[in-house]
Amino acid sequence: MATQFLKSHGINLEDEISKVQSSGDPVTPGSIPTSALSAVTEIRRVRIAGSGPELIWDVSIKSGGVVRALHDAEKARILTSDTHVVDGQNAILAPSLCHPHIHLDKCFLLYDPEYSDLSIEKGDLTEALSLTARAKARFTAEDLERRGCWLINESIAAGVTCMRAFVEVDASVRLKCLDAGLKLKHDYRDACEIQICAFAQDPLFSGEDAVEGRRLMEEALGRDGVDVVGTTPYVEASEDLMRKNVDWAIEMAMKYGEHLDLHLDYHLDANKEPMVYYVIDALHGRQWMRENRAKKIVLGHCTRLTLFTKDQWHNLRTRIGDLPVSFIGLPMSDLFMMGKPSDDRGGGERVRGTLQIPQMIQQYGFEGAIGINNVGNAFTPHGSCDPLAIASMGVGAYHAGTEHNAAILYETVSTRAKVAIGCRELNKSGTQDGGRGDFVLFRSGLVGGGRVRRTLQQVVYDPPKSRLVLYKGHAVSSSAEFQRTVRKSPAEREIEGPRLPSIESGS
Repeated sequence: MATQFLKSHGINLEDEISKVQSSGDPVTPGSIPTSALSAVTEIRRVRIAGSGPELIWDVSIKSGGVVRALHDAEKARILTSDTHVVDGQNAILAPSLCHPHIHLDKCFLLYDPEYSDLSIEKGDLTEALSLTARAKARFTAEDLERRGCWLINESIAAGVTCMRAFVEVDASVRLKCLDAGLKLKHDYRDACEIQICAFAQDPLFSGEDAVEGRRLMEEALGRDGVDVVGTTPYVEASEDLMRKNVDWAIEMAMKYGEHLDLHLDYHLDANKEPMVYYVIDALHGRQWMRENRAKKIVLGHCTRLTLFTKDQWHNLRTRIGDLPVSFIGLPMSDLFMMGKPSDDRGGGERVRGTLQIPQMIQQYGFEGAIGINNVGNAFTPHGSCDPLAIASMGVGAYHAGTEHNAAILYETVSTRAKVAIGCRELNKSGTQDGGRGDFVLFRSGLVGGGRVRRTLQQVVYDPPKSRLVLYKGHAVSSSAEFQRTVRKSPAEREIEGPRLPSIESGS
């Protein structure tokens, strides 16, 4: 947020952030009155992603929507006395970022002293499930809110204004994680759109807790604020029970009118039939497009599909038809968990165990995005809350270095991700007239100058740390060097806007 503007309303942002990261009660953007957020009505002197680096634009925002974007040759405007102007200083303006798949309740377990005894020894999926189950037995409301605040705060600072947050519901935690997730969703409502996915990580048809697990999930789905049904079919004890899990999840999504999100086919065994075929057939069989067409279907992980031939990819795309299905690749977790060579193979053979999302989009016509999944736990010990970091990693992981590939990679953590999860208000181009004012403004981050990213391709290659984040036309997070650029301008009529005090000039 714009620090000086908040101070003028009696709010010291630095003090509030320090409180969030202390052991006391979290202070979140939802605790700040909407009137205190810095409304931005104009962003001057920016390069708009995809428009060419030679054009410099002014973007006008009104009531959270983009009214108009004008380049140099078109500039002519009348500004009123209450206009809040940001001097973009020729930085790149792009659509805000999105987490299409992130686990809110089990984030940062490896960073929290309460769980210091639960360290990684093997680094495989079985251990990750075991360590997480042990951690869940200790979860408290305060703990869940504290770590959840860490994740959301860091995500917003990175440029995230929309996310799908998974919270587990089972006989161990019952509705504890859900309660924390719903509270955080409410607290951050003025800074980020948070979808809550009631998620069954544990089996729903295997084991002694299966019946209670289904009952708790139904109770969760009846709660206000829950947006998505999520399950994990592959944890069931047999293929027949996996199919029951899928059928039940589809039934619940249609019963409660929610989105559907399945963790699916998380293995690299070519001898196992992919469950994705059954899911697609079941969705058609239940008449999803007639009964629940407004809601989206997301299939996450799906690493088994990386073994597909071209014919299998084309066949799957045909079978999906008009279903609103998107695939979410989760490379940070997938590359850590999948494709490890056995001890007797010498370590040289390592399968890329993550969906090749750019190829799926461009070559086969799928809808898709990439997400962080987990951060700071046994499933994904490395990485941060910055979606752009995984887009940048994707240049190498997906062999995607061209300008067009870079644009696709950015979309997979921004506009395509928002489409995949069904954000309430979409802004696919980021700057079209009438679109919602959800943006990130990228700068070099060096006081006194520095290497400027002139294109979106350069932003993906080397993501700048310095970012100004807007949600519905309000500045919700700002790097220090941006805080001085938010100004209240005098009433004026002009052809070329006045030069605002800039970082380079030191004024």
